[in-house]
Amino acid sequence: MTDMPAPATPPLPVVLAGARGHGRWHLANIRRLQHQGLVRLAGVCELDPLTDDELAAFAGEMPEQSADFGALLDATGARAAVICTPIPTHTALALTAADRGVHLLLEKPPAATWADYARMADGVREAGIACQVGFQSFGSHAVPAIKELVRSGALGALRGVGAAGAWVRDDAYYRRAPWAGRRRLGGTDVVDGVLTNPLAHAVATALALADRDRDQDVASVETELYRAHDIEADDTSCVRITATDGLPVTAAVTLCAEQAGEPYVIVHGERGRVTFWYKQDRVLVQRAGHGPEEAVHGRTDLLENLVGHLVHGIPLLVPPERTGAFMRVVEAVRTAPEPTALPPDAWYTRPADSGGGVRRVVRGIDATVAAGADTLTLFSELGAPWARTSEVSTP
Repeated sequence: MTDMPAPATPPLPVVLAGARGHGRWHLANIRRLQHQGLVRLAGVCELDPLTDDELAAFAGEMPEQSADFGALLDATGARAAVICTPIPTHTALALTAADRGVHLLLEKPPAATWADYARMADGVREAGIACQVGFQSFGSHAVPAIKELVRSGALGALRGVGAAGAWVRDDAYYRRAPWAGRRRLGGTDVVDGVLTNPLAHAVATALALADRDRDQDVASVETELYRAHDIEADDTSCVRITATDGLPVTAAVTLCAEQAGEPYVIVHGERGRVTFWYKQDRVLVQRAGHGPEEAVHGRTDLLENLVGHLVHGIPLLVPPERTGAFMRVVEAVRTAPEPTALPPDAWYTRPADSGGGVRRVVRGIDATVAAGADTLTLFSELGAPWARTSEVSTP
């Protein structure tokens, strides 16, 4: 994380909507920035108020709490809000903030449908507020460094970008919330699949490194969606986005890995390649005529960047338009046929790594996911015995 100099202005009052689950990370991050004098936690919006223990780090400066987001914004005079609530609520809460001129850090994915995303993006633009979408990997200093390497021609002509993610999630993961692992809930789209939520960063970061992250950059999206778990959504999937200029961007991901690994993106050039482990900010450059070069880059926190934008005019790292291509993928997944249940002989169970329970493991999936990123091909093209021909959609 980068540290900004202490501002001359008072700390920015912030409301956090959704302070449990992943919201705990945002709560700790707000505390870090509050300690630096950049922000002040003015309010917490939760259906069940946080306990004194949960707010122990804020002792002596306890925030207001309410289940009514709009009323809380009004009562606290918040200038910014962090929204880390279930996916289907993002648009309504973002527009509630926009109506009050409150700036936003909106967790990914920004919406569950293209229509909701467009409504949110139009609303924040018309309100004139700043909106940052929570793709934390975009804050890595490796992203502009890799894009500059591509622009310089050091890798030769760009051939494509591939992402791979092999993670482990057990059955308890899908019991943590009513919307977990659902495509829709009570008639409302949720789209909580591996491509669109847990490993959404793999897809979005690949599009960013390809410099084709806006919705107008997308010509078509091919999806192959599968599930080993007994859920509605996909847990083992791949996608190929073909840009309007023909460049392929692929992602092959699973939550049923044999061994959990660090997700990464490969930028393929005619004379070399760059591998980016985006959670670690680690980069490996391999190109003709040079030995391998490895580096670890710094990272700018997205809330810190939002504060810098509001106070000093620093450009936002992830405005909504930079997530347009990713939202085309979300829409393609949403409208694709229901994910295919993998046959029983394609997976097996193993004890969960912690807390009891079990997890499901797709046989050979770690190598298949890696091959997808390495060759820019889909599961069906790699010959996976359970794979079917991809579903193609166009914007």
